[in-house]
Amino acid sequence: MSKQTLSFQAEVAQLLHLVTHSLYSNQEIFLRELISNASDACDKLRFEALNNNALYEDAPNLEVRVSFDKDARTLTIQDNGIGMSAQEAIDHLGTIAKSGTKDFMGKLTGDQKQDAQLIGQFGVGFYSGFIVADKITVESRRAGLKADEGVRWVSGGAGDFEVETITRPARGTSVILHLRDDADEYLSAWKLKSVIGKYSDHISLPILMEKEEWKDGELINPGDENGGRQPGGMVKTGEWETVNKASALWTRPKKDITEEQYAEFYKTISHDHEAPLTWAHNRVEGNTEYTQLLYIPAKAPFDLWNRDKKAGVKLYVKRVFIMDDAEALMPSYLRFVKGVIDSADLPLNVSRELLQESRDVRAIREGSTKRVLSMLEDLAKHDKHEATAGDDGVTDVVDADDKAKEGKYTAFYAEFGAVLKEGLGEDFGNRERLAKLLRFASTASDSVSVGFADYKARMKEGQEAIYYITADSLAAAKNSPQLEVFKKKGIEVLLMTDRVDEWALNYLHDFDGTPLQSVAKGAVDLGKLQDEAEKKAAEEAAEAFKPVLAKLKEALKDKAEDVRVTTRLVDSPACLVVQDDGMSTQLARMLKQAGQKAPETKPVLEVNAEHPLVKKLDGSVHFHDLAHILFDQALLAEGGLPDDPAAYVKRVNALLA
Repeated sequence: MSKQTLSFQAEVAQLLHLVTHSLYSNQEIFLRELISNASDACDKLRFEALNNNALYEDAPNLEVRVSFDKDARTLTIQDNGIGMSAQEAIDHLGTIAKSGTKDFMGKLTGDQKQDAQLIGQFGVGFYSGFIVADKITVESRRAGLKADEGVRWVSGGAGDFEVETITRPARGTSVILHLRDDADEYLSAWKLKSVIGKYSDHISLPILMEKEEWKDGELINPGDENGGRQPGGMVKTGEWETVNKASALWTRPKKDITEEQYAEFYKTISHDHEAPLTWAHNRVEGNTEYTQLLYIPAKAPFDLWNRDKKAGVKLYVKRVFIMDDAEALMPSYLRFVKGVIDSADLPLNVSRELLQESRDVRAIREGSTKRVLSMLEDLAKHDKHEATAGDDGVTDVVDADDKAKEGKYTAFYAEFGAVLKEGLGEDFGNRERLAKLLRFASTASDSVSVGFADYKARMKEGQEAIYYITADSLAAAKNSPQLEVFKKKGIEVLLMTDRVDEWALNYLHDFDGTPLQSVAKGAVDLGKLQDEAEKKAAEEAAEAFKPVLAKLKEALKDKAEDVRVTTRLVDSPACLVVQDDGMSTQLARMLKQAGQKAPETKPVLEVNAEHPLVKKLDGSVHFHDLAHILFDQALLAEGGLPDDPAAYVKRVNALLA
């Protein structure tokens, strides 16, 4: 290929503009990104070579080399990994080859901290090199190609790049950064070693740098011992030394790893800008042997709900990298978990298809799921930890580790609570553990902090069910007419406002033996909480109202399955409910909004016979219009819309006139 100039994808050009304007708040992070890319390239070669050992050519030892040239003002990160062909260089370095590119670019805001996190998540960390370089040259040859099939890619980070074929005897890739005038500090071995030790010490491959030694300055006049000397300095020896520990972090004893090292490893594998919320590092032995290092992030990625995005932990077999995003090792509802699992039992040529069928994989998945749930239970246990006085009157000392965990579960749940609820339908074996981890707002607390256990502890004497309501928002739930009798009697109701709640609660019918009851389903039966006088009054009202009910049923036969006198309303004239086994109107609306078919069911209209508007129905010449207004207003009150909004407005205006 002769030299040709090509234009960047529009999104890349926009990205480079942000990068060159100091997008990263922490400049030195570029080196972490480039070394991480080099390590990934070596991992990919090792994986492909499982089926084609010839790809190693004459260099079986994989490594990353970092070097600099003060005179040329260049910094080079070189690997002998898989390398790139000319077309791959064009595809990988000229475009963002990821799903959700539009979402990605739409999220770039100019907020340094947020944008840096997004760049890592979308695997475009290569472009961070332009923070310190005004030109980048990439020279590469893919393993298995001939020496004269190498490629050189050059760009100044503007709107285009040059690419041409070169002769490159060695496989792999060299990224050569032509440093800006303000980046002199990266022409220092001490600085580079410091950054590598901080961000890349855990890389399992050796990161090599050329040794340096001090050399005294020579005499200006060798014959005159009193003459001045030229300045001395550090001189490269030509020998290369390993500057990182070069052992996978998860293989080291926990006592030898600091919290800072755990956090930096997380940032590298997740491309997250923030430290994780918590982590667990364990070696599991038994029928299946594996090491797990699992992290729970502090913040949800913006593409958490993107169904096209692969999620999962990194899989290694006997320390050999196999794949990113091994979905089979973690259930979908824990897709936010990051980390590494290193198996001693799986075959090195394991495929995604084999992962779905392997008994060892099922054991790893179950063990890892339980480990994550244990981490969450530990955070939840310490979420409201307070120092309390014991029987001897002495206040217990709160452990520093316990203190550090306070509030973390609340933070976790705000980010990932809705995803966790998916587990009720996906993970039958852990359903009870998951139910204990769920939190909701309630009529007693606006904050999403009430668990089922908290609710049960506050239940009134004689109360036989855990009551809840689902709605589109907290305001809609709090102001629902269906809560009126519960508020009157001081009965707490859980307010569920996540879209997943309706679906998830189909799989959870009780908690610790106490049934869950939607206040919007079936007739209200408060059992022992309703005295005999109230029951008798309700029965008498229903009997007296029978003629009006019959007329309402006839008027609304196309809209309502039934019309009956309510026992749940106090101030409102009417509300809609569904039968105990019916689909809620909210779930039906959500299905239709998602373009899915929902069963054609009619709700039940409950009317408050004591309300002045309902009393006007009897004998009214506007009976038909009032009946439809009652129904449509009940629909509006729970967040729905009338089938014919114009007809509703017309009826209301006619009555107002």
